[in-house]
Amino acid sequence: MPLEAENINCDNFADTTIDEIKNLTVFQGRQKACIGDFFEITGEPSDKVMIEGDLRNVKRIGQNMTRGFLWVKGDTGPHLGAYMTGGVIYVDGSVGDYAGAHMKEGRIWITGDAGNFLGSAYPGETKGVNKGAIVVLGNAGSDSAIRMRRGVIVVKGDLGDFAGQAMLAGTVFCFGKLGDRAGAANKRGSIVALGGKPVFLPTYHYDCTYRPTILGVLFRRLRDWGLEVSEEAVNGYFERYTGDLNILSKGEILVLK
Repeated sequence: MPLEAENINCDNFADTTIDEIKNLTVFQGRQKACIGDFFEITGEPSDKVMIEGDLRNVKRIGQNMTRGFLWVKGDTGPHLGAYMTGGVIYVDGSVGDYAGAHMKEGRIWITGDAGNFLGSAYPGETKGVNKGAIVVLGNAGSDSAIRMRRGVIVVKGDLGDFAGQAMLAGTVFCFGKLGDRAGAANKRGSIVALGGKPVFLPTYHYDCTYRPTILGVLFRRLRDWGLEVSEEAVNGYFERYTGDLNILSKGEILVLK
């Protein structure tokens, strides 16, 4: 039975006592429980927290987090870092669906793979990620960056189909293979494909081939974060495809030439 654990975030572990942390509420299905029923708590209260174990059935870790550093050692469940407004979540493993949903600030760093709906809006919501950054060193599933408003999502591996649906703005980098039909209903967002030309929707058309100055700036920022970016990408030329023609046709997919 999945464990609903939105209280596992740095805000709740900083200005409190160990006993109070153990008594924070979690839910297993409909059953109300405490963190101490499932986890061994050690150390001193702090906004620097490490959580370790088999966390694949633990949902909403880091939800609503505003500060601190949360280090997750192991694979974790869906909704990691949803609605977070600050701080850093570092996952030494893979994550489930909807990681970083509706982020407003902060950074999520994932060393493994991410599930579907990475950095996406929940169904029925008109706006998704507002600010912040999500970095995935592995692959990510389908339907990422839905209704993304601002911010950066970086996937070093492959990115699934239908990335960037209804993007309002923001930037998505895919260093591996970009899935098919990216950017459906894209208004002003940018999708950067570095691992080859994807299958485009018929509502995208070739615009030009050029060297975007802003990409050089962004790639250097990614290097500052410790990501490997080739000189070919930093100084290379990109084919620009604009769309979606069904909306404003002000979105873009940039493909490294």
